[in-house]
Amino acid sequence: MNRPLIAAHRGASKAEKENTLLAFRAAHRLGADMVELDVRRTADGKLVVHHDAKIGLKAIIRMRAEDLPTYVPSLADSLDACEGMDVNIEIKSDGNEPDFDSKQAVAHAVVALLAERGDGARMLISSFDRDTIDRVHSLAPQLRTGYLFMEVWPDATRMMRDLAGAGHVAVHPYRKVVDAELVDAAHANGLHVNVWTVDKPAEMQHLAALGVDAIITNVPDVAREALGVS
Repeated sequence: MNRPLIAAHRGASKAEKENTLLAFRAAHRLGADMVELDVRRTADGKLVVHHDAKIGLKAIIRMRAEDLPTYVPSLADSLDACEGMDVNIEIKSDGNEPDFDSKQAVAHAVVALLAERGDGARMLISSFDRDTIDRVHSLAPQLRTGYLFMEVWPDATRMMRDLAGAGHVAVHPYRKVVDAELVDAAHANGLHVNVWTVDKPAEMQHLAALGVDAIITNVPDVAREALGVS
């Protein structure tokens, strides 16, 4: 059985400030296979990397890119900093947040940027918003897409079949809802299982034994040791 990939959650966010160029470079230094990061858009339509919708009391969608703190990187610079690793781009799209856009402007912009860069093969686009990943797939079927969730599904097999049928290739469940049934249902439908956010070595080893495909963690160096990666 292959060991799970190690994905650095917002970069190596235990070692450096999360979602920064320093954190992404640290992820590579600490042996991550992949980086997970979050993308939002600014008032002037720029793609930037930040988890929360606001910085302080002000929404990013109401700020120009040049007015953001210097530690907030553009998506393009972030992808450059992740050279040598795959990248999981999470598109933030929540109806309760100020930057929610039913027209999926961020999805369109991400697809356009990756087409311009020509490095889409190493990207995996994910979101908690099913419409977002459906839009990405419709715009660029060659891009890998995955669905984030944290709830327990009453019929995992049906849900996995639906996601696979829509062209998606992965599910990203919260660690507390992952069990053998979920992993088996995903794999039976050709979906990878990428689990977030796992920092305890014993839990990493348990998930590896279940056969998950990637472990998203704040501590990629700890994951390497726990999984016996030399």
